[in-house]
Amino acid sequence: MIRMKSSAAVTFGLIGLALLGSGLPAGMAATAHRNTKVYKAVEANRAGALELLKLIVDIDSGTGDVAGGAKVEAVLAELLTAQGAQVSAIPAEAPGLPDNLVAVFHGSGKGKILIVAHIDTVFGPGTVAARPFTIDADRAHGPGVGDEKAGVVNAITALKILRDIGFKDYATITPLLDDSEERGSPGSTRLIQTEAQRHDVEFNMEPGDPPDALTVWRKGSAGVTIQVKGRAAHAGMAPQDGRNAAVELVHQLSALEGAFPHSGDGTTVNLTILKSGERGNIIPDYAEATLNVRYRRLEDLDTVLAKVHEASTTTIVPDTTVTVSHTASFPPLTENADIDALAARAQAIYAEIGKTVALSGNGGASESALAMAVGTPALDGLGFVGGDFHTDHEWIDLNSITPRLYLFTRLLMEAGAAPPRRSPP
Repeated sequence: MIRMKSSAAVTFGLIGLALLGSGLPAGMAATAHRNTKVYKAVEANRAGALELLKLIVDIDSGTGDVAGGAKVEAVLAELLTAQGAQVSAIPAEAPGLPDNLVAVFHGSGKGKILIVAHIDTVFGPGTVAARPFTIDADRAHGPGVGDEKAGVVNAITALKILRDIGFKDYATITPLLDDSEERGSPGSTRLIQTEAQRHDVEFNMEPGDPPDALTVWRKGSAGVTIQVKGRAAHAGMAPQDGRNAAVELVHQLSALEGAFPHSGDGTTVNLTILKSGERGNIIPDYAEATLNVRYRRLEDLDTVLAKVHEASTTTIVPDTTVTVSHTASFPPLTENADIDALAARAQAIYAEIGKTVALSGNGGASESALAMAVGTPALDGLGFVGGDFHTDHEWIDLNSITPRLYLFTRLLMEAGAAPPRRSPP
């Protein structure tokens, strides 16, 4: 285990963690094109990155945990300020959420870079007490360790490395720490899009897919709610007087089963929340289900909604009414020439250390789609590599820290010196 210092005492100095190694597979030789100055700085800051990761993983910050989110942001704000950034707390755009954190680094070059990472997790208060940060062989575990606190650490450590080596060939670099990504960023959507419009490129710190990939497409996400209203009655004395909303809801869900896949690269629809009844002796007069929809194109969501509305017109329980509504969070991130150009840059940088990085996509929506929607080129999946997100065995690959930190530092340098062109939204 790593002995941690509190808050501002977190350092990025080299610590004796010999068992964790350098982060590269044994025997891998770096190519002649490697930026030696950056690589040495990465190696010197690796242990400090792990220190910081342990510190913020061991703070509960599930979406809506205002106090926990504020604690994480206080640690990060202090570090960013010490690194020379102008740091601001931006109030959430929805109630019951902590502030967003925006920092700005000013350089002397051309590129204006937006880095988006989120500090919220899907885990509630008390999770850290039950299973804090741990290291097991080549993996680190803990609530939100990959999704996405490791991405936050990768970004902040890369920014420190730029300062360590005296790199200023950028106009501005703006890390934006989102308070509510796991719910579709209701507390930060306008902020993200406003900042994206002011920048040349957006880099997103979601984890890389195993074994080692960047994310060039993502599905959009939406929640579809089916509500059924019936009539309550005593379940023993007069059940015939009731109109069972739960039974009708089961009928609605059965009618939709098989209409859309539950998994795969295309549209998926999955039941995630089911509610009905409060007492065991009452026919329920209300029932509600939430379907999680993931889709590659906007018209795919329209297809799902049309099918759910169509099913709602037919009921089997008399005198029940069915209402369908939906809430969209992130739109799809659709691969295009801008994303491909950024990915090619990243692949060339990885080749500098003798590694290759694949390009992939998945159903996990993110803020990158918000940036692309306003015409800002975006590249996603720039955190450390990990897996089993949103579970009690979430992990990151410790061997990915050194190469991923090198990749992101060099990507910031290249985008700062030669920013990509913005396309019209």
